[in-house]
Amino acid sequence: MPLLATQPLIQDPTLIFFVVLLIILFAPIIMGKLRIPHIIGMVLAGVLMGQYGLNILQRDDSFELFGRVGLYYIMFLAGLEMDMEGVKRNTRQFVIFGLLTCLVPLGMTYVMAISLLHYSPTASFLLGCIMASNTLIAYPIIGRYGLQRHHSVSLSVGSSLISLFLALVMIAALAASHTSFNAQSEAANPTNSFLLFWVLFVVKLALYIVAMLWLIPHLTRYFLRRYSDAVMQFIFVLAIMFLNAALTDLIGLEGIFGAFFSGLILNRYIPHVSPLMNRIEFTGNALFIPYFLIGVGMLINVRTLTQGPYVLWVMLLIAFFGTFGKAVAAYLSSLLFRLPKADGNMMFGLTSAHAAGAIAMVMVGMRLEIAPGQYLVNDNMLNGVVLMILVTCVISTLMTEHASKQIVLTAHKPNEAYQANSTLEAKETYRTSNDRILICVKYREIAPQLLNLALFVGNSHRRRDLVALNVVYDDEKSVYHRNAGLQLLEQLERQASASEVHLQTQVRLASNIANGIKHAFRETGCTEIIMGMHVHTDRNAKFWGDFIQSLYNGLSRQIMLARFVQPLNTLRRIRVAVPSRAEYEPGFHRWLERLCRLASELDCRIQFHGRGESLKLIAEYINSRHPSVRAEYTAMEHWNELPQLAAHIADDHLFVVVTARKGTISYKNALERLPDELQKYFSGKNLMIIFPDQYGDQKEDCMSFTEAQHHEEKSVYDWLLRKINKLRTHD
Repeated sequence: MPLLATQPLIQDPTLIFFVVLLIILFAPIIMGKLRIPHIIGMVLAGVLMGQYGLNILQRDDSFELFGRVGLYYIMFLAGLEMDMEGVKRNTRQFVIFGLLTCLVPLGMTYVMAISLLHYSPTASFLLGCIMASNTLIAYPIIGRYGLQRHHSVSLSVGSSLISLFLALVMIAALAASHTSFNAQSEAANPTNSFLLFWVLFVVKLALYIVAMLWLIPHLTRYFLRRYSDAVMQFIFVLAIMFLNAALTDLIGLEGIFGAFFSGLILNRYIPHVSPLMNRIEFTGNALFIPYFLIGVGMLINVRTLTQGPYVLWVMLLIAFFGTFGKAVAAYLSSLLFRLPKADGNMMFGLTSAHAAGAIAMVMVGMRLEIAPGQYLVNDNMLNGVVLMILVTCVISTLMTEHASKQIVLTAHKPNEAYQANSTLEAKETYRTSNDRILICVKYREIAPQLLNLALFVGNSHRRRDLVALNVVYDDEKSVYHRNAGLQLLEQLERQASASEVHLQTQVRLASNIANGIKHAFRETGCTEIIMGMHVHTDRNAKFWGDFIQSLYNGLSRQIMLARFVQPLNTLRRIRVAVPSRAEYEPGFHRWLERLCRLASELDCRIQFHGRGESLKLIAEYINSRHPSVRAEYTAMEHWNELPQLAAHIADDHLFVVVTARKGTISYKNALERLPDELQKYFSGKNLMIIFPDQYGDQKEDCMSFTEAQHHEEKSVYDWLLRKINKLRTHD
C-alpha cells in the first residue's frame, strides 16, 4: 500500500492525542443523531482523518501501541464476561459452531480465490484463513444491552476463540512450511523441518496452557487476599493480560489469543458488579478500544477504489464470500441448536467482522517471498482485504445492534408461562426482586466486604436501593464517633460509585443501638439487613453481641450476619446448612434467591446440607430460576450433624447457616447450641448466619397482647435445666 507523498497536517503527539479524544467524544454524539452505531463512527473517523482521507493525523506509534492494547482489551473483556458454566454445559455446541464458522468461510473463500481471482493455492489458502477468523469488533455493543452472558453471545465469543485459534495455527504452519520448502541449503530436509515445527509448537502451547492454568489462579488468590488497593489490583490484572499476550506471541500465536485466555482464567475472580470490573471496562471503553477502532479506520485506503474496477471486484468477492460463509455457519448452527432467529442474527453479527487480526495475517503473507521480488500477497489482495475490513465492520455492527434489540424486546414480552403464574407466585417474585438493603457498618476493616456482599446479592436491575447506616451511642464521645462514622461512609460512597451505584448514607445517634437500627430500617423502607458479625475472643452467652439478639427478636425481616477472613471474590465454594421445615417459612425464597445470586456472581459451587424434602424444593427453585448455578445437595437428617461439616470447610469456603427465631416453625432446641458450635468448630472460617423473614408483610409496629414483643435468648427454664445438670454432675 503506497504512502502519500504529502505530510499529515498534525504530527505533534500531543495534538494527535487531543484530536483523537475529540473524535472519541463527538463520534457517538454525531452517530447517535444519525441512528448509526458509534463504533462505525470511530472507524469512519479514522478513514476521514487518516493519511488516505483528509491526511490530518499521522498514524504514529501511539496508534500501534494503543491499538494493540485496545484489541487485547476486546478479547480480554470477552473472556472475562463469558458465562463459564454455560460453556461447560454446551461444550458440544461451542465446538460445532466454532468449526463451522472457521471451515465454511475458509472453504468458500478458497474456492472463490482459485476459480474467480485465479490466485495460487497457497495465496488462496492464506485468504481463506483470514476470512475464517474474526474480530469481536461489535462486542462493546453487547455491554450496553447487558447481554454479556446471553447464550448466543457466549456461543459467538467461544466460537471466535476456536476459529481464531485454528486460523492462527494454520497461518503459522503455512509460514513454517513456506520457509522450510524454500530453504536453500541442500542439507536441509524440508519435511523434517516441518515436522519439527509442529512438535515444538504443540509442546510450547501445552506447556503454556498448563503453566498459566496453575500459576494465575494461585497468584491471583495470593494477591487479592493481601492487597485491597484499587490501583494495585487494576495494574495486577493488566500485567496478567499482557504477560499472556507476550507469551502467546513467543509461541507463534497472536497476542489476542493470550489476552482472551487470561480473561477466561480470571473470570471467576472478578465479579461482574465489582468495582474492579467497572474500572477495567471503563478504561477500555473510554480510551483503548476507541483508539483501536480509529487506528483500524486509518489503515483503510478508500482511494484504491479509483484505481480501477478490479480492486473493487476483489474486495466485493472477498467480503461477500467471507461474510456469506459466516452467515451460513451462524444460521445453520442456530437451526441445529434450535435457537430463535434473533440468536442466529446475534451469532452472525458478532462473528462476521474482521479487523486488526486480518491485517496481521495479511502482513504475514507480505513477508513470504515466492520469487525474487515477488511476495505471496500483492497490492490488490492487500487493498481488497483492507476495504473488506470496512464493509464487514459495518455489517457486523448493524447486525449486532439489531439482534441485541430483538433479544431484549423478546425477553421483556410476557410469555404464557408468566401469565399462568398464580397470584401467590407473582407476589413472591416481586418480594424477592424488590430489594432495599440496609448495610449496618461500624468497623473500617469489614465495611467494604459488607458493601460487596450487598452488591452481589442485590437485584442487578435495582442496584440503587442500598442504604449504609452507622449508629453511634449518644454519649460524651458521640461527636468523635459521629465524625469517624462519616469518614467511613464517605469511603463506602467512593467504593459504590466505582461500581456505578448510588449509596444512601446515614449516621444516627441513639441511646440503644438496636432501636437506632430498627428505626432507620423502617424510615428508609428497607427489606433486609446486612451487618458484620460480632467478634469475641472466647465463647460466652453474648455470642451475638450486646444488641443483635434484641435486633433479630424485634425485627421480623431478613438479617444476614457475615464474617469474612478473605476477599469474597477468592471463594471457591459456598456450603449452606438448612434446618428442617425451612421451606415453610415466609422468607424461604428470599434467602435462597440471595445465595443463588452470590454463587452466580462469584462463579463458585454452592452445596446445600439439609433434609430431603427441603433439598427437593431448593433444587426445583434453582433449576427453574437459576439454571446456571452449580448446585449440589447433601442429606443432613439431623441438626446435630452440623459440627461434622467443619472438617469439610476449607479456608476459601463460605459456611452459611440458615437459623430461625424462637417461636417459628423451623426453630428447634438444637439452635440454642449454635453460638458454642460456631465458635468451637468454625472459628477462623468465612461465616454467614441468616435470620429469614418470619411474619411476611405484617406491620412491624403492630402490637398484640397475645404476641410477645421480645424473646430472650436464654429462658428461665434453660437456666433451671443447667442448674439441675450441674448438681447431677457434682453428685
